[in-house]
Amino acid sequence: MRDFAFCFSEQAVKVALTDASCSGRRSSATAAATLGGCGGAGNHNVTDLSIQTASTFLYKVKLSTGKSLLIKLTWLRSNGGPSLSIVVNDFPELIPPWKSKLMTLKKGAHFFPASSPAVALHWDFSAASYGPGPEPIGNFYVAVTVDAEAALLLGDQRSKFLEKFSKEIEVAEFSMVYREEKVVGSVLHSVIRAQFNEGGKYHEITIRCRGGGGFAGEDSELSVSIDDKKVVNVAKLRWNFRGNQTVFIDGLPVDLMWDMHGWWFSGLPENAVFLFRRRSALESRLWLAEQGAVEFSLLIQAFRSPRLL
Repeated sequence: MRDFAFCFSEQAVKVALTDASCSGRRSSATAAATLGGCGGAGNHNVTDLSIQTASTFLYKVKLSTGKSLLIKLTWLRSNGGPSLSIVVNDFPELIPPWKSKLMTLKKGAHFFPASSPAVALHWDFSAASYGPGPEPIGNFYVAVTVDAEAALLLGDQRSKFLEKFSKEIEVAEFSMVYREEKVVGSVLHSVIRAQFNEGGKYHEITIRCRGGGGFAGEDSELSVSIDDKKVVNVAKLRWNFRGNQTVFIDGLPVDLMWDMHGWWFSGLPENAVFLFRRRSALESRLWLAEQGAVEFSLLIQAFRSPRLL
């Protein structure tokens, strides 16, 4: 399976926090993942749980000027504490990429040097609350401004940011087009709560794998359920470690692709990958053939060890 990565010219900044989780008014998915089932060398106790170590959100933004850009937020959890990194892709005329810088303040602002248009990051995590993931879930805001316009505005305290201005400022149109979750655990049993349409229903997606890995896993099985209804069931994973299937969520087709080769056979990279990609209509082609289409995607990567991230 190809590496689902986004490459673009960028400016970036990293904020280190003492606590951390990211959801906003326009989020397309939220996920809390735990793992427990399907080990490479045999079965594991279901009490073996993974740790959600990184959450990445990619937003497509349309400014009032008509220009578009991408903003990527990555929330990380490590021994040194949670942190946030942000990447803003360049306009064609923008300066060369600016390297990430680590900041330790829970509240503040950072202005990208010598950028035109003027790009700035504003944040306040001083009273933030957190869930199982590395991103805040309440009492925070994150804002990215481009010139005098709020290009991205997240968090339940975003009104506090807007109050800083003497007059009302423009807020750009933005939507999440991609989310990536990285989790670590010795066994595989993932539960994700995801929203595939803005303002739509949240669905519980459960991914389970049982049986030993390698060619000895005769009774192995992979199952995917949505709201407790099984939509994918794959047996004999030693032969079916990669595959795809179309499922329906909120009446729309969602292409599901999985690649468990590295996880199952302890190959490199030693991980399992699951990609959910929404299609606009049943009649539309498989999304890989639609180069110009921009629909929401949710990528889940499960690793056996943090050293493999």
